[in-house]
Order: sequence, then C-alpha cells, then structure tokens
Amino acid sequence: MNKDKVVLAYSGGLDTSVILKWLEIEHNLEVIAVCVDVGQEEDFLVVKNKALSTGASKVYVVDVKEEFVTDYIFPTLKASAIYEDDYLLGTSFARPLIAKKLVEIAEKEGAVAIAHGATGKGNDQVRFELTIKALNPYLKIIAPWREWSLKSREDCIDYAVKHNIPVPVTKEKIYSRDQNLWHLSHEGGNLENPWNEHDNDIYLMTVKPEEAPDTPAYTEIEFEKGIPVSIDGIKYSPVDMISKLNEIGGANGIGIIDIVENRLVGMKSRGVYETPGGTILYEAHKALEKLVLDRATLNFKKIVSEKYAELVYNGLWFTALKEALDKFVDSTQELVTGTIKLKLYKGTCNAVCTKSPYSLYNEDFVTFGEDEVYNQKDAEGFINLFALPLTIGALMKNDKEKKEKQVI
Repeated sequence: MNKDKVVLAYSGGLDTSVILKWLEIEHNLEVIAVCVDVGQEEDFLVVKNKALSTGASKVYVVDVKEEFVTDYIFPTLKASAIYEDDYLLGTSFARPLIAKKLVEIAEKEGAVAIAHGATGKGNDQVRFELTIKALNPYLKIIAPWREWSLKSREDCIDYAVKHNIPVPVTKEKIYSRDQNLWHLSHEGGNLENPWNEHDNDIYLMTVKPEEAPDTPAYTEIEFEKGIPVSIDGIKYSPVDMISKLNEIGGANGIGIIDIVENRLVGMKSRGVYETPGGTILYEAHKALEKLVLDRATLNFKKIVSEKYAELVYNGLWFTALKEALDKFVDSTQELVTGTIKLKLYKGTCNAVCTKSPYSLYNEDFVTFGEDEVYNQKDAEGFINLFALPLTIGALMKNDKEKKEKQVI
C-alpha cells in the first residue's frame, strides 16, 4: 500500500533529522524533505544526501533568496519595523516564506500534511501554522515537539544515536541557531540564564567589536523609494546588496544584540542576534526618512512601524491588515530617495551625512546667519497661539485661587 505523504521543513540539524526518522517510524508516512535556501550557509548537497540516507523518499532544495530579499526583507525595512526596539525580525519574516514553499510543494506532491520542527514553547510554530492555514487550510499539520515523548535536545541526541543519525551538536555545545541571509540567532545553552554574559566566541557573522579595526570605516548607501540600490556608488542586486553589507558590517563588529524578548506564547526568552548588514540598512533608512518625511507623517509611521513589527513577529504576514499597512508604507516611500554616509567603528554604526533631491531641510531657513526668508518677529505670534491653552489654564487657576482667598 502507498503511504500518505508528509512534507517536512528540513534543515539537516538535530531536530529535523530526528523528526524525519520519527515520522517514518511512528506515523508510517512517506517523508518528503524540503530545505528552503534563505541564505543559510549550508552545503545543500550534504543536507540532501543526509535526508535521503535518513529515510526521505525525495528531497527538494529551493533557492528563495531573491524572493526573500525583495518580498520580505525590503518591505519590512521600508516599514522601519523593529520588534521591541531591538530585534530586526530575521527569523520572523523568513518563516512565512518557508511555509509558503512547503504548501506549494505539498500541493504539487499530493501530500496530506506538513511537519515542522518548531517547539511548543516558541514563536515559529505559530508563524509556520498561520501561514499554512492562510494558504491551504486543508493540510494537516504535524508538530512533533507537541506530541512525542522526547522532552529536550539531549533526548533528541540520544534518539539520533539510537537510530544512527549524525547530528552537528553535542550535549556540551548545544546552542540552537537559525541563520539566513539577514541574520544569525543564538539561543539555548548557557544563554538560558540571563545573568550569564554571552561568550563572544559564538559570533559567526561578525568579528568581536573590540577586535574590529582601530580606524573607522565609511560607506555610502543609495536608496530609491525606500529600497537600497547601491553601496559606495556601485549598483548591487538585492541578494548581493545584503551579502556585501554583511561583509562590511561583520568586519567592523556591527549588528550584535543580546536581548530578552517577549515571545508570542507569553514567556520571555533570551537570544544573541547578529545582523550586520541589516543594522547598517536600518540606520541609513532611518536617517534618510528624517531628511525627507514631514513631521506628521514620520510620527504616524512610527505607530505603523510598531504594529507592522508586531504582525511580522506574530506570524501574521498573510493578513488583510498587513496588506493594508504595506500600502500605507509604500505611499510614504515615494520620496525616500537619496544617499546616506555611515561611519562604522568597533560595533557602532552612525549616519554622518545625508542628501536627497527631496530633502525638506532648507539651509536658508535654519541658518544662524542673516537671512531674508524668515522673519523672527513672526515667532512671537506663533508662541502666543501655541501657548493659548496654557495661558487660559493659568488665568483660570489664578482666578479660582483669588475667589477662594476672598471666601476665607
């Protein structure tokens, strides 16, 4: 008899390697492994062969880096979305794209289910499953961490040893890592105690800031309608743009954060994130928006940015609200065109020069020297009107106090 098919989000790491064998043994399913290339540094031939040797009937390796940058990274950058003031959403916006590809392959293969390796404590289970339900609610979802008897990554290692599955971690070095073109995250191990300072030997995308060059580096980013198009005057494709900025930022120790964040499921977690190129782009984009957006638009966009980040973090990518916010964001980016020069030095990244054909900065108005475009006497009337509520309030308070004294 033909077995039912399940599509597994497969990375070749500890969890998904064990899950592949577990689905075959415990659920009697034909497992189709899908490795979605979002820019993680992997030997995909090795990953593919490992999946086949572990029991997969077929393996897909899908390169989506271009789509990842243009349809997920750039929209989030244009929205200035940052979760809880720190996190640039590297894992968050990769998950809906991966889930989308899983659905496409499940439909192509006639699979009845999709399986993933996200734990029952994390955000990724929500991100995967909301996307699957939004795109094809008829597919069953199997989340082994919510149903099997294995309780820890140590248990997974024991299971792998029992079934002769090679794994890339040990019980002594057990960090959980997620990497893509945008970032690298580190969780677990000694990071689970927030009183432990993280070991800076864990960095893989960046040098230690204190070991970065002693001389500052400068780089210029050009934007067109909110999208970065060139570095130091050289045009780059979207994928090469991120890769080049990762190289520049990584060499200068840029983009390392160590944070405690609020997971969607209600608990706090601690992670160390490396986002060198992304940090440079966010700093440059922020500086350019300050130059070209008026105060009211900029202030309201901050509200939208916070909501956008929340939607992305919570896995609500394919929603009507997210689509509506994208339309607002795109309208704000029409004039976000210009060039930003940044100074990179031992982990710090600061915009130092800005220019744009749509700049709202006008030297004729703000100069401390003599000018003929601004009558400083006009400020008195403005202040009187702006202060009118304060003036009226003070007069009423004074009048009330006088009356109370007369009664006494």
